[in-house]
Amino acid sequence: MFKKLLIANRGEIALRIVRACREIGITPVAVYSEADRNSLHVRNADEAYLIGPAPARESYLNIKRIIEVAKKAGVDAVHPGYGFLAENADFAQACVDADITWVGPSPECIRTLGDKVQARKIMQEAGIPVVPGSEEVTSKGKAASAATGIGYPIMIKATAGGGGHGMRTVYRPEELPMALEAASKEATSAFGHGALYLEKFLDPVRHIEVQIIADSMGNVVSLGERECSIQRRHQKMIEEAPSTAVKPTLRRHLEEMALRAAKATGYTSVGTLEFLVDRKGQANFLEMNTRLQVEHPVTELVTGVDLVADQILVATGEKLPYRKASIQGWAIECRIAAEDPFNNFLPSVGTVSFVSVPGGPGVRVDSALYDGLEISHYYDPLIAKLCTWGRTRMEAIQRMRRALREFKIVGISTNIPFHLQVMEDQHFIQGKLDTAFVERRFEGRRENGLHEEQVALLAAAVLTHRKGERRSSEPDQRPRAGAWRLRNRPARSEAGARGWQRSI
Repeated sequence: MFKKLLIANRGEIALRIVRACREIGITPVAVYSEADRNSLHVRNADEAYLIGPAPARESYLNIKRIIEVAKKAGVDAVHPGYGFLAENADFAQACVDADITWVGPSPECIRTLGDKVQARKIMQEAGIPVVPGSEEVTSKGKAASAATGIGYPIMIKATAGGGGHGMRTVYRPEELPMALEAASKEATSAFGHGALYLEKFLDPVRHIEVQIIADSMGNVVSLGERECSIQRRHQKMIEEAPSTAVKPTLRRHLEEMALRAAKATGYTSVGTLEFLVDRKGQANFLEMNTRLQVEHPVTELVTGVDLVADQILVATGEKLPYRKASIQGWAIECRIAAEDPFNNFLPSVGTVSFVSVPGGPGVRVDSALYDGLEISHYYDPLIAKLCTWGRTRMEAIQRMRRALREFKIVGISTNIPFHLQVMEDQHFIQGKLDTAFVERRFEGRRENGLHEEQVALLAAAVLTHRKGERRSSEPDQRPRAGAWRLRNRPARSEAGARGWQRSI
């Protein structure tokens, strides 16, 4: 077992890994940028080291600096979490070269599966169907020819990375040149190079993924599927496990393909196979994520497995303690982000002046929120993951509604009102989902926001809380004047009109 482990990440996932380390007797070591000096993952780790200024490229993406700190701290292993350097083969190799265990698949595996074109070839050779697509396109002429062969509409995608970066949907040939240029620039900015390939744009389809974990002894276990179709601009917003679209026959087929893919690549650690599933139940491989997923909690809730702890144990060379997992109940995750759903989901920056997280039966909150937290523009706007479990899907939905209304975040805008709308949408309740769900059901829709009297109640609640914390009459204790005049957009709290009305 490792004695010390460095967490090369920040925020809620860093705190999640800190907790897993504590439970299995490992000393957690944090790193932080100048913007994260007071973060909860820093406070909760046994040791914490400054790695650079706020911009990610000078801190959380600075491989040389992180390796220097890892050596200085004398750690046995590095866990990358997700995002930042989690799927960076060079970082994984730097850890190996420094004689530090990398908690994840091998650098070779990351490099191979991180190249989406190469990954598609491997899956085809393993007999796994893939979304119709092209090789890497190296010119606009070759892209035009490939697009014609595939048939419009098509998707332009970066050969590396993920998270929706470097992706464009093209419906007509005349749109292709500009879309190629924009996608390449975005991919270069996000991943360091702008290589692209094309895929057929399939619609309507569901985005279904299968969670696996594999040890170094050749044992691979499937932990069921997750439904990830609630997306906006290719960014997942809500996930659930299992999926209403996956019946036993399809589930066996998906798991069999996932296990075959893992064995074909000699995979170890946790990983996720992503598929697009059409209305006829035809599943095509999309990509493989060689890291822990943001949505891993829903799998943990329905299986009882601790994916983070098991990922660490596998990295030590231990054998998986189970050969299969049973699914119990239903789990849903809402990604709570500092975004304004009433203003095209623009990121919201500022200070979290007050936060109260929900609790009760079947509720889990993964977050690093605290009163006084500064939300900056430097990092991803994800600030919390709210998860609920129920014996049935409807029970999980009802608990999510209740938890969303309990979740109070003051000082910034969040997407909580959007999640409440989805949880009350009849199409969602009936499980009628596809990857265009948000655009078809919610894009451009606005609520009336909070009424004047509800804003007054909110302001009174915040003032009461603040007076309890410190009795003074400083100007910054008063609600901002603009908050009293809001009618057609949300107040600074994003608990939602119904939530505040019923909870105060």
